[in-house]
Amino acid sequence: MVFYFKKFLKSFEHSFRGLKNALIWEQNLKIQLCVSFIVIFLMFYFPTRNLEKVALILVIAAVLILELINTIFERLSDILKPRIHDYIKDIKDIMAATVLIASICAIIIGLLILGPYFMKL
Repeated sequence: MVFYFKKFLKSFEHSFRGLKNALIWEQNLKIQLCVSFIVIFLMFYFPTRNLEKVALILVIAAVLILELINTIFERLSDILKPRIHDYIKDIKDIMAATVLIASICAIIIGLLILGPYFMKL
């Protein structure tokens, strides 16, 4: 098996371009990324345990990944336009609901983990 370093680096270029485009298109992703940076800062500011850090990183990743998947579905379905099929609107709404549920769960987990540290201030 041959490893092509240039091809490997090119895949990072594509990934970062995709992330840049998603940040340009999606306001919610910008907000979620800002909140993520705040949570990561707080995670290291407070003396959180490793398991708490892992839980916070996992929920942050879940929300961001689902938002990117939602963006993919929106872009793909925009090609078809709602007039092609009524299900397109339903698919977009369901994907948005998926991100909403993940975000609510992330907020709850964040409050359960970081809340006690705030109470000690």
